[in-house]
Amino acid sequence: MPDLFDFAQSQRPDKTTPLAARMRPRHLDEFVGQDHIVGEGRLLRRAIETDTLSSLIFWGTSGSGKTTLASIIANHTKRHFATLNAVTDGIAQLREVIATAKEQLKLYNQGTVLFVDEIHRWNKNQQDGLLPYVEDGTVVLIGSTTENPFFALVNALVSRSRVIRLEPLTEDDVYTILQQAITDVERGYGELDLQVSEDALQHLAFVAGGDARNVLNALELAVQTTPPNDEGQIIVGLDVAQESIQKRVLRYDAGDDEHYDTASAFIKSLRGSDVDAALYWMGKMVLAGEDPRFIFRRMLILCSEDIGMADSQAIVVVNNLAEAFERVGMPEGRYFLAHACIYCATAPKSNSTGAFFAALSHLEKHGSGSIPPYLRDKHATFHGEVRKRYEETMGDMGQYLYPHNYPNGWVAQRYLPEDVSEPNWYQPREHGEEGRIAANWRSRRKVQSSDDV
Repeated sequence: MPDLFDFAQSQRPDKTTPLAARMRPRHLDEFVGQDHIVGEGRLLRRAIETDTLSSLIFWGTSGSGKTTLASIIANHTKRHFATLNAVTDGIAQLREVIATAKEQLKLYNQGTVLFVDEIHRWNKNQQDGLLPYVEDGTVVLIGSTTENPFFALVNALVSRSRVIRLEPLTEDDVYTILQQAITDVERGYGELDLQVSEDALQHLAFVAGGDARNVLNALELAVQTTPPNDEGQIIVGLDVAQESIQKRVLRYDAGDDEHYDTASAFIKSLRGSDVDAALYWMGKMVLAGEDPRFIFRRMLILCSEDIGMADSQAIVVVNNLAEAFERVGMPEGRYFLAHACIYCATAPKSNSTGAFFAALSHLEKHGSGSIPPYLRDKHATFHGEVRKRYEETMGDMGQYLYPHNYPNGWVAQRYLPEDVSEPNWYQPREHGEEGRIAANWRSRRKVQSSDDV
């Protein structure tokens, strides 16, 4: 089984190894960023320095330092250190690690730290297979994940581990990492006559989006593709930097928290009628490659959930724009997305359709009441003697008042079961289209709820 930290534990890095791997910090003094967890005096730093770690889950975006922290632990711990990758390793490899861990403990009284990279990739059964050995102390677990562990991992595993949240690196952090790589003689480019302009450095730090691995890969590409000049200097200017890393990285994956958080921010901006914010979050989704159909689906839901009766045409407009998008596609389809977004953000808002869920809640709690006799089907398909017996059994079913026989097509009449009294689930809003029907509805409701009905 390959050890992901063979290089981290080596003091003589191979120059053929990618720059991002060569520059991986070997100890905490070389680590950049995440001061909230590894700054001087912080709990994690003390635990690493004193080799007193308990099980941990590192949760953060790509390039934020999860694997780097694990490699630092590998260099510091006196315990046996084992690694697994949840993408390529499964139960069989886990059993091998556990067998070795038990042997280390029995023969040498040496504990084991097990690092599981991308632990969220393991299914429930695989995670459950690890759980007993974390519980009994056979291994101290260090897991890394880009997904929310409270959703991606089984509860029992999370409850037995301390979740450490790593934030994306700042531009200053990334800039510092670039400077380290340029000046480090042993592992970086310090032995070269390398000149990287200030605007190139700032461009790389900005566009990297807080991903250290990404920016080091870009620097490596820039250096490798730039031939020395007549004086032997390798000069990396802004133009080379722009070619090496052209677009700012957007932290977004269709299956992770950033996807759901961005969609949530988008919908809440629409609900709050903030057009610019809604366009901003939708733009992030589009640039990150989100399926526009997902965005349209969310807006269609909003049309009934948050706009509703205040503008019943909203769902018609957005649905038509979604259909237009299917006919045209990208990139021109962005106009339809923008049209729908602006319409939804500026439309009057009403969440009165939530009345249905109040009715559902009542039914779930109290069950269904009896249908008033006069509302039952009097035109059942019974004939002859069977129909006569049916009518005798039902008795007097009362008189159903046919609304169309009355002025304005309405007559006061009870439609709810006798044991359901004035629930008032529907609460019309006083603006938009709904405001125009609210007064009429309330006057009818007042008559409907009187004792005479």
